[in-house]
Amino acid sequence: MAGIPGTVWFVGAGPGDPDLITVKGRSLLEQAGAILFAGSLVDRTATQYAPADCEIRDSRDMTLEAMSAWLLDACARHHTVVRLQTGDPGLYGALVEMTRPLDAAGITWQVVPGVSSAMASAAAAGETLTLPEVTQTVILTRVAGRTPMPPDEDLAALAAHRTTLCIFLSITLLHEVQRALRAAGWPEEAPIVVVQKASWPGAEKIVRGTLADIKRRCQDEKIASQAMIIASPALGARHWPDIARSKLYDPGFGHRFRKASAPATEAGLPTGESA
Repeated sequence: MAGIPGTVWFVGAGPGDPDLITVKGRSLLEQAGAILFAGSLVDRTATQYAPADCEIRDSRDMTLEAMSAWLLDACARHHTVVRLQTGDPGLYGALVEMTRPLDAAGITWQVVPGVSSAMASAAAAGETLTLPEVTQTVILTRVAGRTPMPPDEDLAALAAHRTTLCIFLSITLLHEVQRALRAAGWPEEAPIVVVQKASWPGAEKIVRGTLADIKRRCQDEKIASQAMIIASPALGARHWPDIARSKLYDPGFGHRFRKASAPATEAGLPTGESA
């Protein structure tokens, strides 16, 4: 192996629960010679699959330059190097910043996707992000903080679509989220759910509220970090008296796997559906 550089794998660790890493991600951890994990967001238990002699480094105190140097050095000594990131590496993961130095050095790198905290938060709360005839669009975004937003991506402008919003990295700016949604015309009673540390064993918190009171409710629960904000017209749909049926599973809707049969009853129940 001397003189042959290793490969850097950017692996999504998922939202928190170490069991939510993908099978491929776990396999790479099991064969890794070196792992650089984002310790400020990824619990160290996510590295439990690594070999006993694996070189493991927490990156929470490192700059981008220091991380790049560490990865390049590890590639000179190991066949498989893993950069273990929270959620999915392509969402707020500084992927491009870390891969550019690897490209310049001629190092091969690949990405293994992971479960996003947006999906884990919806799952934890028992909510759907899309619902027929209510919303079919999900916007993943954040509020401008120390990192500015592009001029055409102001939250108020995005919220004007009245679709599902999964708002990352913004729990300390919840007042700005409220301001933006109000500016976009969302009513004060619009439902909002906040999930802190979605799927983290023993650490997950779910707070439900409305545009009017969600900030106070989060303050009462002392939620000030690692939280997903979901605002959606589909929140709470499982408690609605009626919902529009998905055409895919409606008996009256045929497709190449199933012939159309009798239409659904007025009660919204199938009358002759077959799988």
